[in-house]
Amino acid sequence: MIQDCLDFERPVVELEAKLDNLGSSERSHEPDCQKEMALLKNKIQAQLQSTFANLSTWDTVQLARHPSRPHAVDLIKRVFEDFDPLSGDRTSSDCQAIVGGIATLGAQSVMVIAQEKGRDTKDKIKHNFGMPNPQGFRKAKRLFELAEKFSMPIVTLLDSPGAYAGVDAELHNQSEALASNIMALCSIQTPVVSVVIGEAMSGGAMAVGVCDHCAMLEHAIYAVISPEGCASILWKNAIHAKQAADAMQVTAKHLYAKHLIDAIIPEPLGGAHRDYDQVALSVRQHIQSTLAKLQVLSIHDMLERRHQKWMLRHLSE
Repeated sequence: MIQDCLDFERPVVELEAKLDNLGSSERSHEPDCQKEMALLKNKIQAQLQSTFANLSTWDTVQLARHPSRPHAVDLIKRVFEDFDPLSGDRTSSDCQAIVGGIATLGAQSVMVIAQEKGRDTKDKIKHNFGMPNPQGFRKAKRLFELAEKFSMPIVTLLDSPGAYAGVDAELHNQSEALASNIMALCSIQTPVVSVVIGEAMSGGAMAVGVCDHCAMLEHAIYAVISPEGCASILWKNAIHAKQAADAMQVTAKHLYAKHLIDAIIPEPLGGAHRDYDQVALSVRQHIQSTLAKLQVLSIHDMLERRHQKWMLRHLSE
């Protein structure tokens, strides 16, 4: 839809609207109309290739936050089978910014833990715009430990602007919940694979993102703070977010080049929002191939590799 498109997408979306109008017109089967439609399809493809060959860092930030981008729940139902959601931290309540449960992936059971933003206004409020409370992180930790108990690999899908920073979250000890999860993931005795599907920001990402293998979708972003937050600190004004994004190098290609992530999962030309099924297939295949490699390791070797990975010693090699 034109109203949901980004500024740099607008030329493509307008051409697609023209194509749709021709395709639904009474003359759609006429030879002249067919020829015009073929020309439009070529123009659309050329425009997409030109636009996405020259994306700026800020363009990628916008794609990671695209209103039509697939969310965790969209991918869970396409990547996994028999997803059985589990709720509550068994201490106080259930935070639905964290969605988790047992599912099957091919022939094996896995524990899926994901950050969900919600789609429309009602859904966003339900999921707290993807910003977990301490209860959400404690639920995630409970599921980490359940996965370890039953020798299930853990798959986490990261897509959050950060942990919730409200007074209520602080009263429930948000910092302890984040730190406790990070500590738990450092020593959990089962393979952990993380995929950044949108934006992964700050400790809210790390609390479910310490892993044996971290992959990012091609147009996802990962950073210690949002570009707007960084700009507010360094320049005292969020208007400098584009400059901050460039300096922070938040994109998958930047992070892969610096060995901070392990793989980039390609998206369809034009972004993940253009083909949910293709994105899901790519994510599924990547997770399966990664788990196959991790599961041949002994627990000792896996934990040692995880320790080396997060201590960043390989950067000095």
